[in-house]
Amino acid sequence: MVRLKQNILDIKRRANAAAKRSGRNPDNIHIVAVTKNISSEKIQKAVDEGLVILGENRVQEALTKFEAVKSDVQWHLIGHLQKNKVKRAISMFSMIQSVDSMSLAEEINKRAKQIEQTIDILVQINIGREKTKYGIDPDEAVNFLEGLAMLSNLNVKGLMAIAPFKQNPEEVRPYFRHLREIFEIIKQKSIKNVHMDYLSMGMSGDFEVAIEEGANMIRIGTGIFGARTN
Repeated sequence: MVRLKQNILDIKRRANAAAKRSGRNPDNIHIVAVTKNISSEKIQKAVDEGLVILGENRVQEALTKFEAVKSDVQWHLIGHLQKNKVKRAISMFSMIQSVDSMSLAEEINKRAKQIEQTIDILVQINIGREKTKYGIDPDEAVNFLEGLAMLSNLNVKGLMAIAPFKQNPEEVRPYFRHLREIFEIIKQKSIKNVHMDYLSMGMSGDFEVAIEEGANMIRIGTGIFGARTN
């Protein structure tokens, strides 16, 4: 677990440096530890090293970890959410980062209303317009966010995206910049129930570029836990 501690320190150091390069406060960068296929024991070690936001891709996998990890942490759902898993998801996750359709948003709103809660969400934008990825088309983002204003049990907190994979992180920069532009346009519109607090973009291979382009939430898996074996 010595390597885990060193990995976390390294990610924090690089994130801080990227924030400073872009004239921003490093304290405002939130690291989401991506726990897909990671054991509860290893997750607990990461939490013990100071990580407080855990990102899980699947509701079913999170079920086994939710009770096992002991500490005051936030669980975020960062993978695609099926509508039949919404009821379970809103009882476990403090934020759903992957709202990618109006029908899903409406289901979350309905379930939240039933338990008299307001659920924090991010809207996932398919910034690369990739057929293999979920998300709202960038050109439809503003209209989509305006449509969410009527769903009173949703608290829209920002945007999320998974950029296209490139060997050279610099090739991803235009996608991050485009998402930041959408983020700023939506912020300026001051839409009811829509708050642009978080811009979640950047993963282990490109998070420094993402921060330089405006990300204040990064999702790190292999950079923290190492390469997955399954």
